[in-house]
Amino acid sequence: MSAEKPPHATAPRLSDVARAAGVDVSTASRVLNGDAGHRVAADTRARVLAAARALDYRPNPIARALRTARSHTLGIVVPQLDNPVFAQVIIGAESAARARGYSLLIAHVGPDAASGAEVYTRLAQAHHVDGLLAASLESDAALGAALARAGVPAVVLNRRLRAVPHHVVFDSEAAARIATEHLLALGHRHIAHLAGRPRGYNGRHRIAGFRAALRSAGVRPAPGLVAAAGYTLEGGARAMQTLLAAPVRPTAVVAATLLSAAGALKALHAAGRSVPGDVSVVAIHDAEIADMLYPPLTTVRLPLRAMGARAAEGLIDLIEGRCVAVAHVLAPEGLVLRSSTAPP
Repeated sequence: MSAEKPPHATAPRLSDVARAAGVDVSTASRVLNGDAGHRVAADTRARVLAAARALDYRPNPIARALRTARSHTLGIVVPQLDNPVFAQVIIGAESAARARGYSLLIAHVGPDAASGAEVYTRLAQAHHVDGLLAASLESDAALGAALARAGVPAVVLNRRLRAVPHHVVFDSEAAARIATEHLLALGHRHIAHLAGRPRGYNGRHRIAGFRAALRSAGVRPAPGLVAAAGYTLEGGARAMQTLLAAPVRPTAVVAATLLSAAGALKALHAAGRSVPGDVSVVAIHDAEIADMLYPPLTTVRLPLRAMGARAAEGLIDLIEGRCVAVAHVLAPEGLVLRSSTAPP
């Protein structure tokens, strides 16, 4: 059976794939659209997929949208486009979406919650996305209300909301414990924490993990050694300056994320402090930038791409009726030792 392209066709059609595979058009359509509601024999499915590859068949997205009332497009909303953490999440989500025949639209929501609410509705109504992935820093109430107004299935990344049951989160408490235990094992006792948002989901859990590790080691945290840094370079630098002025100066710091850790390094260098000679620094999250900082940054690696992929796969399953709930907790992948930590 031949799967050669028709000599006069500029773009192969579904009927060409069906003819090459020796099946009817409806069967080819079910296989290529991943229709789980109809059983297709394994050898038939293999023939259809092989014919589609040989013909370099690409479904017509407009025709498919008209036929299924879906755009086969997801939207992902992130608070920072220049943050390597969110970049890795987006890569994971896009790869998983593409494997399931979906495209991914990326939108940015900054600190202005009022304008942020419009982004979700615009993606759902103007761009006709079938579902939303939300990785924003908005308040729980604002994000829950915005997703409800959008009116499409949604999965929240790296936090849990009462208003939205579907989520993929990291075990942030475990990550903070790993980072703090590493510093304790080196002999540090005056350990500070650059918190993200202390009242936010991740901020609370990372503070809890930090304090739990100190308690387990019998270390009483000194007052003033938890400073809110947010998730930016500037916030990390300001918080580190605050810690350097505290009555008890830290010999080590656990930063909630990469950018705040980079800001802390900047402030320490500006203050003439040696890293790790005077202050050790470890960050939660890992990316290539950690190896490019001076000194290279010790981190706790979290599965960023896996988060994006799990969220996108779960969202597509919700859209297609394959599941009724998405709830994943992703464990840390371990410590990445570099040059920013050493004994006090």
